[in-house]
Amino acid sequence: MLMNLQQSIILQDTRVLLKPMQHADFFRLLPFALNEPDLWRYSVVQPIGSQGMAKYVRLAVGARNSGKEFPFIIMDKTTRTYIGSTRLFDVNTQTKCAQIGYTWYGGKYQGKGINKQCKYLLLEWAFEEMGFERIECRVDSENHKSIRSLNSVGYKQDGILRSNGIRASGTRRSSIVFSILKSEWLSEIKSRLQDLMSMPTLQQQSISLSIQSEPTSFDKNNHQSIDRLLVK
Repeated sequence: MLMNLQQSIILQDTRVLLKPMQHADFFRLLPFALNEPDLWRYSVVQPIGSQGMAKYVRLAVGARNSGKEFPFIIMDKTTRTYIGSTRLFDVNTQTKCAQIGYTWYGGKYQGKGINKQCKYLLLEWAFEEMGFERIECRVDSENHKSIRSLNSVGYKQDGILRSNGIRASGTRRSSIVFSILKSEWLSEIKSRLQDLMSMPTLQQQSISLSIQSEPTSFDKNNHQSIDRLLVK
């Protein structure tokens, strides 16, 4: 059965945890928006500054509540630090296809194998639990770092959409389309990723929970501040 985008799912292994994004995550992600704007150099959507991140979180949570997307916030469990975000979107329940994207990590968490672990959890969940047959990723043709990353995971390149979008700078971009099929995941890519991560058996848990019941350390003033930002 295909996913209910409004359910509360946690994906985790021994190192990373992906949980549904909620409004209070604005405060967890804000330091990146203030201090590392170059993280979104190749992104069409750029959550830079407090207003940019507030809009980013508001739209992501709204898309999930309307059943269109499933945005996650990512935690490094070894340090209990929130380090980035990713999501499943462009869901087509008839063709059983979707995209993984809006993926970014703080600079000091890149190049440490975290992306492979997150992709493993997302792909295992999408193919083996949710019943998808094809998962796609699109990347700016000039974003060579992301292209190398997708190749290392095992994505296949389908082609290039020439001049199909506009960057934040106003220049036009071409998008390289990558995908993984369920048959490829089960026959080769899953085991290959396990080998790359040196984890013969990754432990993944998909847990239903109420995100409203999650403990939070944010005080009343913080909640009032984010309320003002998120309604703009």
